[in-house]
Formats: sequence, structure tokens, C-alpha cells
Amino acid sequence: MMSFSVERLQSGEIARFRAMNALFAAVFEDPDSYATAPPSDAYVEALLRNDTVFPLVAIEQGEIVGALVAYELVKFEQARSEIYIYDLAVAETHRRRGVATALIKRLREIAAERGAWVLYVQADYGDEPAIALYTKLGRREDVMHFDIDPAK
Repeated sequence: MMSFSVERLQSGEIARFRAMNALFAAVFEDPDSYATAPPSDAYVEALLRNDTVFPLVAIEQGEIVGALVAYELVKFEQARSEIYIYDLAVAETHRRRGVATALIKRLREIAAERGAWVLYVQADYGDEPAIALYTKLGRREDVMHFDIDPAK
């Protein structure tokens, strides 16, 4: 039985947003990206009001124990969209309890409500737990990922 709930962050939940980012910083061991230059409250509020951004949190006894952030990408080749899972993290003390699966299940429901064509996610080579989870839930596509810096 799940002892946690999955919720989508809403407008005004800036403190929960910051707790979610703190979880990402800790789990990913990446405080530079998630904690060094936090966005302003106005930026966070605009993000939380954006209906194509999906910040989901798993909450147990008032604490965020897992989180997922996804973005809807409107396509041009057909009248459809895709949803990209950008970040997914579960506190070490709550792993192997269905938290990540529950977060993805909720996102799948949102995707179905929005008529999305597919959800997709990237996994790092060697991240066997993530690869196992995504293999269980979907099908693997072998692609290359490139980061291209903007013009400066």
C-alpha cells in the first residue's frame, strides 16, 4: 500500500517548489545547478502557472520524497504533442517503494488527458536503476544526445 500521495504543484506553492529543487540537488549531487542561483519567486510563480510544465511531487507525512518535472512539447509535423520527463528523483530512503512508478503513472494520466502522443525520457549510461525502471514502463530508443550552446 502506498503511504505517500502524488500531487502536481500549483500556483502559490513556491516553498514546495524550492523543496523539490533541494531534493533534485541532493539526489543528483548537483547543488550548482539546483541551489546556487535559485529563480526568483516571480519566475517560479510563472512556471507553476504554465499549463505545459508538470512539476509532480510524492509527499509522505508532509515531506517531499520524490519529484518529477516534465514539459509538453507541441509538435509541428502533426497536431499532437510529446511530454518530456526532464528530471525524476526519489530520496534514497524511499527508493524501491514505487515512488518513481507512481510519479510516472500520474504523468501518464495527465498526458492522456491532454491527448499527448508519447512520453519520453533520457537515462545516463550506467544508471542501471533508471534504465530498469524505464525498460519496465516503455520501449528503448537508441539515440545520441547533443548539447549545442546558444550563439553568444
